[in-house]
Parts: sequence; structure tokens; C-alpha cells
Amino acid sequence: MPESLPVHVIDDDDAVRESLAFLLESSGLAVTQHTSAAAFLDAGVPLDRGCIVTDVRMPGISGLELLKELNARGAHMAVIVMTGHGDVPLAVEAMKLGAADFLEKPFDDAAIIAAVRASLGRSAEQGRQEDARSEVGKRIAGLSQRERQVLECLVNGLANKTIAYDLGISPRTVEVYRANVMTKMKAGSLPELVRMALLAGVAPADDATPT
Repeated sequence: MPESLPVHVIDDDDAVRESLAFLLESSGLAVTQHTSAAAFLDAGVPLDRGCIVTDVRMPGISGLELLKELNARGAHMAVIVMTGHGDVPLAVEAMKLGAADFLEKPFDDAAIIAAVRASLGRSAEQGRQEDARSEVGKRIAGLSQRERQVLECLVNGLANKTIAYDLGISPRTVEVYRANVMTKMKAGSLPELVRMALLAGVAPADDATPT
């Protein structure tokens, strides 16, 4: 559930940080406070799930610099930046760096709760996609070299006879490999198999045309 994902509140202003954390915790969210971006980065927090709510102006590492660092580390966390009056240009820059949303202080309680929940929902969906991609990747890794070739041909929309000709094997042998691929990939249909392969990055050739 998105509500179980962590929310990290980063702000050097103790009153703002503690007030926001209390608000979010009162809404049933799991919150961790950080007094600075450096403290957050040093905490060794997993960067694959959850949401960050950070002030854009902070001593040391600013909100923008934090976003750049998260991008460099390949983080997959939704980031909401909080800005003061007149900081809209900074907020726009934050959005360009991948921030999910920005809110101007003082913000409405309902607005920040809604923004965090929406970000957690996106993070949860992204997490499910990453889990699915990882699982499909493991299945593909379990294919033999010939089965992988047949899979790639299927993704390219080739018919069994064409695959047989291209690989120098009989159509009947292609059928056997195709059945093995379906079983190992746990695919219930050819469209499902193709979707799984595309999810894992098995891309069709640019000039591929169904036959």
C-alpha cells in the first residue's frame, strides 16, 4: 500500500519540519525527519521507494542540489519541493530536475497531504513496474541462447516459418522452442509474452515487420 511507503521530510527549520511531520503522521503516513539534505544522504536511506518533501532553500546542500545528487545516484523517489514566496523560478528548475510537485509556503494542510499521497501512489506503481521488470529479466536470463533468439524473433513479429529460415532450423523445432519460451516466461499468450519482453527491454528491430 502507498501509505506504508516512507516519507522523508527535509528542512533546516525545526518548527516547519516538525509541524509538517506531525501533520503527515496524523494522516497515517510513515515519516522520518532530516535536518538537512546532507543528513538525509548520510542516513543511507534506500532510494528506490517513497517520497521526499524538502525545502528548496537550505544551508549546505540546497533542494536543487539534492535533486541533482539523487539523479546522479539513480534514485526512484518522488520529490516534492517546498518554496517560499517568490521562489517560483526555483520551483520550475526543480521540476526540470525531476521533482514531482512543488508547494508554496504557507501551504494548505489538505494540499500537502494530497500531494504526498499522490506521489506515494506514483512511487508504489513505479515500484511494481520495477519488480515486474526484474522478475521478467530473471526469466529471460533462464532461457537458452536459442530460446532467446526465438523470443527476439517473436518480438519482431516473425512467423514460425520465417524464424525457421532465419535460424536455419525446421518449423517444427521452432514450435518446440516457442513452447519452451512460453513455459519459462510463464506467459499465457503471445501478446503477454511480447509485453513482458518489451518491459524487460527486448526491443524489436527498427525495420521489423510482421509476416
